[in-house]
Amino acid sequence: MQLSLVDEAPGFRKKHFLDVFVQVVSEGNLAKFKLRTIMGQQVPENLKVAIPSKYISKFPVGTIYKIDTHLVEKTGAKPYFIAKNAKKINRAIEYFEYNLKVQYGTKRK
Repeated sequence: MQLSLVDEAPGFRKKHFLDVFVQVVSEGNLAKFKLRTIMGQQVPENLKVAIPSKYISKFPVGTIYKIDTHLVEKTGAKPYFIAKNAKKINRAIEYFEYNLKVQYGTKRK
């Protein structure tokens, strides 16, 4: 279940998001992988997610992860997320079959 942390919690604004689905992408000619949010969520599609690429390079481009994030909004810049607990992120179980196809190719049954 995806949600922003409770509005009622003192000291929190809607900047912490739980269970955000993101996809591994390769931007340009860079060998480093990046994460971007996918469509169909309560957060904007294609929003960048800051995470060290070493935590997501084990699986191919197209793999979907479910992560907890923190929203960063800087004046004059497009908002983006920072992945929380990056060392412990896991592929999204909700996309298990999809992730298997990405990892092993579409011929796997």
